[in-house]
Amino acid sequence: MNSLKDMNDALTYIEKNLDNEIDMAEVAKIARCSEFHFKKIFSYLAGITLLEYIRRRRLTVAGFELKDQHKKVIDVAVKYGYHSPDSFAKAFYQLHGVNPSQVNKEGKSLKAFPRLTFQLTINGGSELNYRIEKKEAFTIVGIKETIPLVYKGENPAITEMLMKITDDVYSKLKSLANVEPLGGYNASFHFREREDEEKAKLDHLIGVATTKKDLLGLNSIDVAPSTWAIFTVSSSPSKIQEIWGQIYAGWFPSSNYQVVEGPEILFTEYEDTDSSGYKSEIWIPVYKRSSLG
Repeated sequence: MNSLKDMNDALTYIEKNLDNEIDMAEVAKIARCSEFHFKKIFSYLAGITLLEYIRRRRLTVAGFELKDQHKKVIDVAVKYGYHSPDSFAKAFYQLHGVNPSQVNKEGKSLKAFPRLTFQLTINGGSELNYRIEKKEAFTIVGIKETIPLVYKGENPAITEMLMKITDDVYSKLKSLANVEPLGGYNASFHFREREDEEKAKLDHLIGVATTKKDLLGLNSIDVAPSTWAIFTVSSSPSKIQEIWGQIYAGWFPSSNYQVVEGPEILFTEYEDTDSSGYKSEIWIPVYKRSSLG
């Protein structure tokens, strides 16, 4: 259960530093995973990005200070990282629906966004079939774009990417694929988020796995030798995002495995003999803890 404790320890660090610059590298260190994975896990569990959570917590505490301690707006704005009263007032109004200079006027109410705490919950008893497997280094080569992170249902941005695989690109991918298992590789990496955007974004690459050096002008990402937690996906494509959430919210907190640096992969093996046409797996790079603790 250490992974939940690590996540909550990271949230405690954030809470203690709402009035300081928050070191994301330190947050990831406390959570014992990469910054990419912490931000993605947080987004799946909380339903909002980490930066949006921090923004709401800062503006909540700022509202308390303005209303209860009657501090000056400029002082509170600077304390919580805003470089001008105008930018602070705009963000404050977006959350609270009232200007910071009006919080003490009669009849004005504020919103409070509470601090989050992650807990293990049991919902429905949905089973996850997985295996742990070591793989040598390989390269995923294909087409790459930055797309929004979607928590439920199919991601239309990925569908649009698939439509961009022309016959020429497909021919190149087919000639490059030489790593077992052969099939389609969807790799997510480089988590991106901005305070002015509620949705996080990911760099996403669709292609095949190869060890060849000449990548024929296509985009690529190198994958280091890793141990992978591999989950068999028997649900429809529209349910895959929910399975990611089940893995983060249920499997990791109850396992003795920890996420490590590396891309997350949705592998699809195409089967001509089966009318369903595909078999999918979710690959997440992990290491085994010394104990459940």
